[in-house]
Amino acid sequence: MKTYRESEVGFEEAVAGMNRRAIPGVQVREAVSAIVERVKTGGDMALCEYAHQFDHVELTPAELRVRDEELAEAQAVVPADVKEAIAASLANIEYFSQCSMRRDWHGTNAQGCEVGERFVPYDRVGIYVPGGKAPLVSTALMTGGFAKAVGVPEIVAMTPCGPDGKVNPAVLVALQAAGATEIYRIGGAQGIAALALGTESIAPVQKIFGPGNRFVVEAKRQLVGAVAIDLLPGPSEVMVLADETANPAFVAADLLAQAEHGGDSEIAFVTTSETLLAQVEAEITRQAAKLSRSQYLAEVLRDRASCFLVKSLEYGADIVNGFAPEHLVLVVKPEREDEILSRIRTAGAVYAGTYSTVACGDFLAGPSHTLPTGGSGKSFSGIRADQFQRRTSIVRMSREAAIASLPYVQVFSRVEGLDAHGESLRLRTVD
Repeated sequence: MKTYRESEVGFEEAVAGMNRRAIPGVQVREAVSAIVERVKTGGDMALCEYAHQFDHVELTPAELRVRDEELAEAQAVVPADVKEAIAASLANIEYFSQCSMRRDWHGTNAQGCEVGERFVPYDRVGIYVPGGKAPLVSTALMTGGFAKAVGVPEIVAMTPCGPDGKVNPAVLVALQAAGATEIYRIGGAQGIAALALGTESIAPVQKIFGPGNRFVVEAKRQLVGAVAIDLLPGPSEVMVLADETANPAFVAADLLAQAEHGGDSEIAFVTTSETLLAQVEAEITRQAAKLSRSQYLAEVLRDRASCFLVKSLEYGADIVNGFAPEHLVLVVKPEREDEILSRIRTAGAVYAGTYSTVACGDFLAGPSHTLPTGGSGKSFSGIRADQFQRRTSIVRMSREAAIASLPYVQVFSRVEGLDAHGESLRLRTVD
């Protein structure tokens, strides 16, 4: 891990480098653009070609969709404790969704018009579940589970298969539990393109949800307009902001939990305590030696891990807001927790207090773990239930409301030079 101290030369440059914007590189943009165009023109055959190129599997168009027999086989082989954990997570997602989804309302404005909003589920959504370095069972729940809770009737899942053409059975069981009505064994930017544009065998969706690598994220960005998207959730990341009261073993464990995703994952630690910093570095070395994904851990710790020693938690909060972390673990004196928390504006999710861990948020707590990354938290929020709802505004006017509204409407019509607008209301007020 690279360590930067506020008192040392180079600190400000390092902090500035943490102030990110989610802007893709030229090579990624061009590669994704080519994939999208190929899927647009080649349809199912293009998906099969990319499955061979990227996933090293031979598929025919008839094999793109996961069959009912495979789903039944997955149900038979997945252990009961896995199914129990899936059910527990879904129950919390349902609870969180019911508390947070938007509901119809109506009221009366100053001119007597009845106004309101109506919220209905999308008809058909796509969810993307990555499958490169780990079978992300929880992601199936943290996307599809919200769609199911809101009542989306068609939930279309895209997830890559292995070289044997099979999708992890636990992922299939989770997708079924989360209400998936169609499951396709396709990943990457090509899977996103298929969801957005459709192919001969896959009908397009109205909105796409879910995380992925930088190619998946860029495909979502490029296809806005053809389809709606949730946010820009890329490779996993965490930042810890802590004072001297933090437990160094807990801090190290949270950093390593995100580092084990490998790849472009990023971890950062900001603290006011030199002692804690040294203890956390020692704990990372000790704990990492006992963990199984040593190659991924070593890569992230070497290339994408940073520590910052600062003089105040307030400055630490500024670094957090510049970085806009997917996950923020906040461990400070209890009497200062709310004060520092109020300064945090850009984190995708905050885990406050000694016993709050990202892992519980990832798997079980209820809020979705599909969160903005790469600095996009400055513009996006994480997946939530109301993103699966389509909003329609309602206006209902009586003749009295029309008369009361007419003077203002006529002013706007005159200023904007749109006399037909004013006339359309005036006619309704004539005896």
